[in-house]
Amino acid sequence: MTDLRFDFIDPRHPLYEGELELRFRVLREPLGHAREDVKFPFENESLHLVTHAGGVVQGCVLFNPEDAHSGRLFQMAVLPSLQGKGLGAKLVRALEDELRKRGFRHVHLHARAPVVPFYERLGYAVYDEPFVEVGIPHRHMQRDL
Repeated sequence: MTDLRFDFIDPRHPLYEGELELRFRVLREPLGHAREDVKFPFENESLHLVTHAGGVVQGCVLFNPEDAHSGRLFQMAVLPSLQGKGLGAKLVRALEDELRKRGFRHVHLHARAPVVPFYERLGYAVYDEPFVEVGIPHRHMQRDL
């Protein structure tokens, strides 16, 4: 993991297709969803942070601004072979650093139930009632930056 680069990209970037593939393989394919289900209507307005090595996307996290000071973190994904090694935390922290620079003060997200402890370790807190999204249990979480 030492040669990984972290870059903000947009949907015109050459790494974007690799980001979509990672998001599909990690987040949608295991649920039986179609490849088309990985794109969101607000892709172009969102921040896309990817980590990559040798042109291969290893991890990603996105952020959709909802107003001048807050927005939603979404589509966090890391290659299964690299999960549990701190890469996801590095991605979230790098995204948060950039958000602070841009004046954002609050982040919320929809966490799949099994990854709630991951986000809690990063300072996010559960709020509201559990809900189902993409067919699986989720929790609302939030953090002030």
